[in-house]
Amino acid sequence: MNSYASMIVFGAIFAAMVQYIGAQTVHIVGDSVGWDIPPNSSVSYANWVSGKTFMVGDILVFNFMTNQHDLLQVPKSSYDACSDDNAIGSAITTGPANVTLDSAGEHYYICTFGSHCQMGQKLAITVSGTPGANPPTSSPPTTPTTPSPTSTQPDACAPTPSSTPNAGRPPASATSPAGTPPPPYDSSSMSVFASFLPVLLSIGAALLI
Repeated sequence: MNSYASMIVFGAIFAAMVQYIGAQTVHIVGDSVGWDIPPNSSVSYANWVSGKTFMVGDILVFNFMTNQHDLLQVPKSSYDACSDDNAIGSAITTGPANVTLDSAGEHYYICTFGSHCQMGQKLAITVSGTPGANPPTSSPPTTPTTPSPTSTQPDACAPTPSSTPNAGRPPASATSPAGTPPPPYDSSSMSVFASFLPVLLSIGAALLI
């Protein structure tokens, strides 16, 4: 029975791992070519993108040699003109570079070294959204604060019953302490006397000596 339960737990963990891996795909841009000037049109980045699906949360890995290439995200107009105008963020100059796709829509990347972009070192992809983007929109309906009036009523009711029994019992409570004062007074006096007894004995002993 224990082995059967362990198999179920293992299966659940494995399924969760597969689901997580599937939710975050790592794409090696250009595969073996990496992020470089395409040697010919057959290995262009447009052909590399063909047939691939990009989702929010996926990671793009740009493999390139530092100081030989860089990576810059730009809007479509700058992508078409191979310009760094209105760049989105700063250029990444150290390779390899990992880029996490954090939003849906069109994403454009170029290399700003020399005429690398004009020679085909540019990438355009379309990123699709994920179900994970929907939960934030459901947060507003969790704001109902209607139970506040109900909490005020018990507070108002709580003090009233507590005051009424106290008001009806003062004579009984007054009579009870009237008969009890002597014992506590005697006990306190005895305790005081007991505390002073060693002192008196020590003084007496000192006088005898």
